[in-house]
Amino acid sequence: MKRILFVASEVTPYAKSGGLGDVMGSLPKELLKMGYNVSVIMPRYKEIIEDMNYVMDFPIYMQGKKENCIIRCHNQDIDGKILTTFFVDNITYFDRDGMYCHPDEAERFAFFDKAVVEFIKRRRPEVVHLNDWQSGPIALLLREKNKDIRTKIIYTIHNLEYNGRFNRGNLYHFDLDDSFFVPSKIEFYGDISFTKAGIIYSDIVTTVSKTYAGEIQTQRYGFGYDGLLRQKAEQGKLIGIINGIDYDEYNPETDSDIKVNYSAETVDKKVQNKKALQEELGLPIRDVPIFSVISRVVHHKGFDILIESMNTFLKKDIQFVALGVGEPHYINRLKYLKEKYPSKVSINNYFDADLAKKIYAGSDLFLMPSIFEPCGLAQMISFRYGTVPIVRSTGGLRDTVQGYLGNKDTGNGFTFWGDQVEDLEEVIKKALEIYNNKEEWKRLVKRCMKQNFSWASSAKEYAKLYE
Repeated sequence: MKRILFVASEVTPYAKSGGLGDVMGSLPKELLKMGYNVSVIMPRYKEIIEDMNYVMDFPIYMQGKKENCIIRCHNQDIDGKILTTFFVDNITYFDRDGMYCHPDEAERFAFFDKAVVEFIKRRRPEVVHLNDWQSGPIALLLREKNKDIRTKIIYTIHNLEYNGRFNRGNLYHFDLDDSFFVPSKIEFYGDISFTKAGIIYSDIVTTVSKTYAGEIQTQRYGFGYDGLLRQKAEQGKLIGIINGIDYDEYNPETDSDIKVNYSAETVDKKVQNKKALQEELGLPIRDVPIFSVISRVVHHKGFDILIESMNTFLKKDIQFVALGVGEPHYINRLKYLKEKYPSKVSINNYFDADLAKKIYAGSDLFLMPSIFEPCGLAQMISFRYGTVPIVRSTGGLRDTVQGYLGNKDTGNGFTFWGDQVEDLEEVIKKALEIYNNKEEWKRLVKRCMKQNFSWASSAKEYAKLYE
């Protein structure tokens, strides 16, 4: 039974800002069910309020200054098996509001990485599975500082756009000298890169869909790492494994957060969730198509073309619901849509997990026109709730959504390839034509709900890597 330690900066249910937290909350559980000895370690942020047990403590020196690290843990019962999550606790670096975007971000996660290495020395897992830039330097520290060649290291890239690039001075937080500031190690165009450390020093690099594994080897999607990743791929050490979702958490048959439970066999009940959503959000209760988006409101999610397209289609008899936080200029443009079409639009500039489920259950079409999308979980959740996705065919969206217009026998959503407003508007127009054919639409909704993107198959692929 392999002993696997997951390392991540966020883990559901303790702390989450995006898909990484969801994955780290689900994949370890699935592997635990398969019989693996799994544990997780993350920072203890101020917002984490669970009662914890003390495990150990030790000093960490940050450029000569002694900082105390306390390791605590919290246990979850998963079908009679215990999943332990360990927490790196330190007042200086983590007792503050907000998980990310602090001015000393490099120093904070350098402390975290050094603490995790000390923890690994004491617990001796067989496989260490690192996730995203925050944990990348752990691979370097294990191999170079500890001379550890026994522990196997997997490094997963969840989104290469966020890659932990900092100025050269942050090298010294790791007690590394200038010999590491070279292109063959962690120098990256005059800076240091946490992600580069993870890529170079791990045994295997994975990313979260097969298509994205190919895309990040190109200049457009590689963010400067494409050459390095092509080398990894040539060595057979770059692998794409699609994420899954927790089918216990996202289940319209049992979900207590939605108005009426339903399944593919009782899909006619879904309309009651639509009425409940309209009532809660102050929209007129009418039988019109509801378009929705649940997302970080940022450039790469395709909000430029999404907002312009909605501005066009809101002239028709539709409604539009948005949930998420992000860049102010997109939020302002969304609010302008609300001002222009007050009885057709609901803009919710925050994140609420319960409302998200109500939107999945109550809307008809789900918009994901992403410029790039490493995996995407929202389209899988929308399938689960019978809300048909409209996606740009990139990354994990390409791997999970098959265009209905091109193959009505197996298609499960609406896809487009371009990145212009006209490309999205054309596919929305065709989707509305299908929506207006009630029998055809019902067949498509049922097909969506019968898709299976649980963790079961993806966890088996990870298990092969661990073995």
